[in-house]
Amino acid sequence: MKKISVLAILMATFGANAAMYDADKFRNEILTGVDMISARATIDDTPIVAPGELGREVYEIEGAVVADDIRMYIPTSMYVRMGGGLNLGFATSNAKFNGTEYESSGSYTTQIGLGWNLSSYVRTEVDFQESTFKFSDLDARQATYQTIGGMLYFDFARRYVQTGDITRRRTFVPFMGIGAGFGVYDFEGMGGADGFVIATPRATLGFNIMFTDLIGIDVAYQYQMMTGNGFGWDVRAGGVDNISNIMASIRMNF
Repeated sequence: MKKISVLAILMATFGANAAMYDADKFRNEILTGVDMISARATIDDTPIVAPGELGREVYEIEGAVVADDIRMYIPTSMYVRMGGGLNLGFATSNAKFNGTEYESSGSYTTQIGLGWNLSSYVRTEVDFQESTFKFSDLDARQATYQTIGGMLYFDFARRYVQTGDITRRRTFVPFMGIGAGFGVYDFEGMGGADGFVIATPRATLGFNIMFTDLIGIDVAYQYQMMTGNGFGWDVRAGGVDNISNIMASIRMNF
């Protein structure tokens, strides 16, 4: 009997609520739900016109931020580098000829490299360098080096910084690098040393300035310790010689 009474009370309450619920209100509620579903479908189907600027509207505050000042930087995975440098005679070993030493003068290096950006701090690179050495008071003699090297670079500041959905690029980033190389050398002319050479260690210290998101310039000091060569003419192969250059190159990211 108790169960029947409880059921009767529940049915009465439900009937009262149903009577109070307006039919027009119910229809409006259904239509509103349909409109929301349609709107969401429209949003989801809308193609992203500028993925690089996705989320910028979140940071647009009236009177505080100008929309044109907000731009997302998309980090790249690889780059190429091309350039050259001048040899520092005072920081380079002297070449020997007929028992006399001659300082490097008017010497230069060209370089091309392919690099990979491993993170915001670290990158690695494979490069080819060709060096031409000339010497003071020894106009008729010169030497050439061709080396292939591998470098690991560490940036002293993050190349890009992420804040929420926005990634910003740094314009100035100092860096250092360490690596090694190998190749061949030739002190041209009779009695000139030539053969195989190992550049280890090869070290650099410099800075990068980015002009755009993709193009910048590197300026660096490069040191190479050449092992296994005779530096000059009428000299025995072997030993260690030091070579220093100031390098400048264009870096193009992609």
